[in-house]
Amino acid sequence: MSGFDVVGFVGSQVGLFNQALSDQSITWQKEQQFAIQAFQKNDYLAKVAMANPSSAQNAIINVAAIGITLNPSAKLAYLVPRDGGVHLDISYMGLLHLAQVSGAIQWGQCKLVCANDTYESNGLDSAPTHKYNAFGDRGSVVGGYCTVKTAQGDYLTEEMSVDEINAIMQRSQSFKSGKSSPWKTDWSEMARKTIVKRGSKYWPRCERLDNAIHHLNTDGAEGLADDSSVQKEIIINPIESIKAAISSKGRTEEQFFAWFSSARKLPEPIHSFDVMTEEELQWAARKMEATK
Repeated sequence: MSGFDVVGFVGSQVGLFNQALSDQSITWQKEQQFAIQAFQKNDYLAKVAMANPSSAQNAIINVAAIGITLNPSAKLAYLVPRDGGVHLDISYMGLLHLAQVSGAIQWGQCKLVCANDTYESNGLDSAPTHKYNAFGDRGSVVGGYCTVKTAQGDYLTEEMSVDEINAIMQRSQSFKSGKSSPWKTDWSEMARKTIVKRGSKYWPRCERLDNAIHHLNTDGAEGLADDSSVQKEIIINPIESIKAAISSKGRTEEQFFAWFSSARKLPEPIHSFDVMTEEELQWAARKMEATK
């Protein structure tokens, strides 16, 4: 674009980029070219960068700080124009990638479920059964799930209904603003990202993933309120609720304690309700109730 030297502008960020670099497998030589290509292929993106160069600079530096690549073939992260600035956007695949390369999980997948699919939940510690015709009419989306395999070999599954996903969308500042929003232009991507973000709260801690999610909710301008800010139902007698759910599933308390210790990544497995905190009891009761 006339008046904006894309190559010169991107090239001048080399010092700040290398200072912020969190993953040595991410190299300036490659990311510089990916960034230049992004600006050259999108005139509007270049126009926004010219009008707000500091936002473009921050977006490029965030690539290094988070440790993600702009390689378009990987589909992990992008430079996007939003709210008068250039922002680093990270896809749901990018979030799963960060968790995987950091060692928190071995692999993960996130899929949407449609009305004509066959879907069966197999519990929080197992992958669900999901069958569908990829080339036929699957109907409207009714929900979605994210299943990951942890470094210890355990499976963790997070499920969200379409109503839960849309409740998050309705709380999004970008959606409520009435302006352009990723929820309006790419609902499916945002739905998957929402499921991954909520599910990640129960995975082994991963600083790079935490940083990426924080970035998306703040500097990334997605405007997503933290899911934890929603008031959760208080279960009056969580132990009795857990025991009832265990009985309905035909499982034993020993199996429950083994699952809970694995899901919460406790340093030592527990064998009694007496050692569980109120927060842990409430969490377990809600999870067990959701899969009854």
